[in-house]
Amino acid sequence: MVQSITIEEFIRLSEKLPVLDARAPKEFEIGHIPVARSFPIFSDEERAKVGTAYKQQGHDPAVLIGLDLFGPKMSKFVKQATKLAPEKEVLVHCWRGGMRSGAMAWLLDFSGFKVYLLQGGYKAYRQHIHQQFEKPRKLLILSGFTGSGKTDLLPYLQQQQVIDLEGLANHKGSAFGSIGMDPQPSTEHFENLLGTELLKLNDSNAPIWLEDESITIGRAQLPKSLFDQMQHAPTIVLQIPRQLRVQKLADEYCRTDKTLLEAAILKIKKRLGGLATKEALEAIETDNMEKMVEIALAYYDKAYTFELAKKQHVLQLELQSIDPEENAAKVLAFAKQHQLI
Repeated sequence: MVQSITIEEFIRLSEKLPVLDARAPKEFEIGHIPVARSFPIFSDEERAKVGTAYKQQGHDPAVLIGLDLFGPKMSKFVKQATKLAPEKEVLVHCWRGGMRSGAMAWLLDFSGFKVYLLQGGYKAYRQHIHQQFEKPRKLLILSGFTGSGKTDLLPYLQQQQVIDLEGLANHKGSAFGSIGMDPQPSTEHFENLLGTELLKLNDSNAPIWLEDESITIGRAQLPKSLFDQMQHAPTIVLQIPRQLRVQKLADEYCRTDKTLLEAAILKIKKRLGGLATKEALEAIETDNMEKMVEIALAYYDKAYTFELAKKQHVLQLELQSIDPEENAAKVLAFAKQHQLI
């Protein structure tokens, strides 16, 4: 039996049932429902062939070409679906809930599966995700100069609602941000990941803790509606002694491939200036990581100060340690003192 369901029902059922994405592999790669499995009815080349036929010859010839491509693979699809869903109950979608997901749902239904078909397809999911960014939310922003250990602190904010934006984006937000990280998702898929995290949170009066970010984190871009809310939210600024920040970053970068550090410095060459860039590259070559960090921080601290000036509700918290657990406890006490939580 095929049952057409709303995006809200689809997301609820996706917590326990496999989700099969019938779109082409390239579509899936650009962005997908995070729990979905790629289950393409057509390869990228086959999809292009059907699409070209539709444009040049019309609906009926394109459908026949699609059936010719789909038919020989039907047995394989049923076998694969059985492995993924031994209980024979699945969720299926394509781009708009059209012919691709419809054909896959028909085949699996014919083969004894209980199939839930997403009304409006992936497009409906994307609309639902964007709605999450438009909702007014109670946010609390954790900020501080580069090297303050903001990201390290997040896991220790016990019993708080926390979203690690840099973790979702696979980037630390600077020219050095991709070092040691997995490849970044597209902005579309970053939005999917972020929206999913927002959907997991309850609607209590407790704030959502986010790390302070610019609107772009590497190549991933924050939704403007959420970013604007972040700009107006209370911001706790960690004031860590500069030398502690230098030591922390130097310790991290001393284990990094020098060519990666050199490439990062060259990305900000225009902002550093020729002399500072030369000195930073020499410091990398001679393993003087503290000097390299000092030079880079001269730029990043200035840029941070400029951005911080745009904030409307800023609270400064002086700390004398870089220990994340210790600092998290102090941040929570500070937030309670100022009635933010």
